[in-house]
Amino acid sequence: MLKIHGRAWTLAIVSAGLQVVIFPLPGLYWLAWIAVAPLIVAILQAREPDTLQVEGQTRLLPASPWQGFVLGYACGIFWFAGTCYWIFDTMRRYGGMPVPAAALALILFCMYVGLYHGMFGLLLAWVVGSPKSSKAKPGGSGAGTRRALVAAPFLWVAVELARTRITAFPWELLGYSQTGNFALTRIATLVGVYGLSFEILLVNSVFAAAFLGPLEGAKQRRRWLLAAACGAAVILQSGQLISAPPAAADHTAVLMQPNIPILEGASWTREYFLDTLRDLTAVSLRVAGEKTDQRTNLIVWPESPSPFYTNDPLFRAAMSALAKEADTWVVAGAIGVTPAAQRGGESSQIFNSAALVDPQGAWIARYDKVHLVPFGEYLPFPKLFAFAGGLTKEVGEFQRGTSRAPLDAGGERLGTFICYESIFPDEVRQGPLQGAQVLLNISNDGWYGDSGAWKQHLQQTQMRAIENDRWLLAATNTGMTASIDPYGRIVAATPRKVRTALAAPYALISETTFYTRHGDWFAYLCAIISVAAVVMRFVSRRSLVDGR
Repeated sequence: MLKIHGRAWTLAIVSAGLQVVIFPLPGLYWLAWIAVAPLIVAILQAREPDTLQVEGQTRLLPASPWQGFVLGYACGIFWFAGTCYWIFDTMRRYGGMPVPAAALALILFCMYVGLYHGMFGLLLAWVVGSPKSSKAKPGGSGAGTRRALVAAPFLWVAVELARTRITAFPWELLGYSQTGNFALTRIATLVGVYGLSFEILLVNSVFAAAFLGPLEGAKQRRRWLLAAACGAAVILQSGQLISAPPAAADHTAVLMQPNIPILEGASWTREYFLDTLRDLTAVSLRVAGEKTDQRTNLIVWPESPSPFYTNDPLFRAAMSALAKEADTWVVAGAIGVTPAAQRGGESSQIFNSAALVDPQGAWIARYDKVHLVPFGEYLPFPKLFAFAGGLTKEVGEFQRGTSRAPLDAGGERLGTFICYESIFPDEVRQGPLQGAQVLLNISNDGWYGDSGAWKQHLQQTQMRAIENDRWLLAATNTGMTASIDPYGRIVAATPRKVRTALAAPYALISETTFYTRHGDWFAYLCAIISVAAVVMRFVSRRSLVDGR
C-alpha cells in the first residue's frame, strides 16, 4: 500500500485553515471559493508511484478510499478545532471541568464531528477510483478525475445533510460564509443554505481541476480553467456589493438585552432577584415610551441564566405588570414548569420556554423548546458522560417540547425558536409553514464568552430570515440583539455586553417561499445523486473484476 504523499497532507491542512477563516470572526468570506479546493486536490493526487514519471515530473495517484477518509478526517478535525474552539472555555468555565478534561472534551468532539469531512474524502476517493499499482494511469487525468470533480458538490451537500440529520450539529455549513451576499442568497429561498454550499463547492471543483489536468497541454488548460474559476468567483462574490432594496417596516418591538452574568444559584438572593426584575422592567418601559410616534407591538425578554420560572408568583406578577403598563404583548424567556398535578404524574416537568403574556397581564400561551442542547440542557447517556454534568447541575434535565405552532399575539403569529434551534433550517421553517408572520429567536450567547461563536450564531440566524423571507427579531442576553430584515440584513442592533433594549422595526409577512413549503428537497436530491454515483462506481468496479 502506497503512503500518502507529504504534499497531500499539507494541502489538507491548508484547506482546514482556509475553511476556518471564512467564518466569523476572521470573516474572510471571499476565500470560500478556494477553501475546499486544496482538499480535493489532496485526495485526487495523494500517492506517489514507484517509477512512473511523465515529462520528468512525478504524477501522483488518487487516494484509496481509506486514504481519502484519513485526509478528509484530518482536515475536519483541524477545521472544527479552529471554528468551535469556544467549546473548551464553555466546558471549563461553566461545565466545571478542569483544563485537561475540557481540552479532552474539545478533542473528542472534533474527532467525532470531523468524521463527516472524512466521509467526504472517502466517497470522493471511491468515486474517482483508486489505481492499485504504480503502473496505473496517473490520477491527475482521465474519466475518474472528471467524474470525481463533477460529483464533489453533490457529495459535500449530502455529507452536510448527514451532519444535520444524524449528529444534529450543522454548525457553520459552508453556505453560511455567503450570508451577507445579497445577490447569491436569493437562491436560498428555493434551495436553502445547502444550495449555497453546492455553488461554492462547484467553483472549488473548477479551481481543483486547474491543477489536475493532464501534463500534455497543461499550461494552456490551466490558464483557461483558472480564468473560468476566478471569473466565476469574482462575479459571484460581487453580489456582496449589491444593496438589497429597502424593506418596509410598520411594527416595533422592544428587545431587551439584560446582560445578566452567569452566576451560581446561591448568588441569586431575593434582593438581587427583585432588583434585576425592576431594572429590566424600567429599561423595557423607557425604550417603549421613547417611540411616541408609533405603538410598541411587542416586548421581548430573551433566554437568560436568571432563575425566572413560569410558576414563580414574583416573576409572573412582574411580567403581567409590564404588559399592562406598556399596554402590549410580552414574550419572556423563562424556565417553563408543568406541575405534576397538571400532568397527572409523580413529578413536575421543566422546559426551556418562551411565555406569552397579553396586554391585560394574562399568561395565555407558551412555547417549549423542542431541540435541546446536548450537555447543556440534557445529558445524553448520563452514566457515560457523568463528568460533564456540571453544565446541567443548576437546572437539571430539561424536557423537550412537542409543538412548533406559532404564538398568537392578538393576530400577530410569532414563529418562536430558542437559541440553538436557529441552526436547523428545516425546523425553523415549520413556523412560517404553520402561519408565522415574523420569526422570533430568544437566545443566551453569554455561554460563548468573548469568542467568535456569538457572531457565528447570529450569521446562521440571519440565514433563517433569508430562507423564509421573514423579518427576524433576535433577542439575546449579552448581544448582539438585532432586527433582521427578510434579506438577512441587520437593520438595527445593540452593542454587546451592555444592559439595554432595542426598538426593533419589523413587519408581518404571510407569503411563503419555495424553501418554506418544500424544505431540504435540494439537499436530499444531492444525497440521492451521491448514492447513485457511489453505486455506479461499485457496479463498474465489479464489472472490471468480472471481465478479468
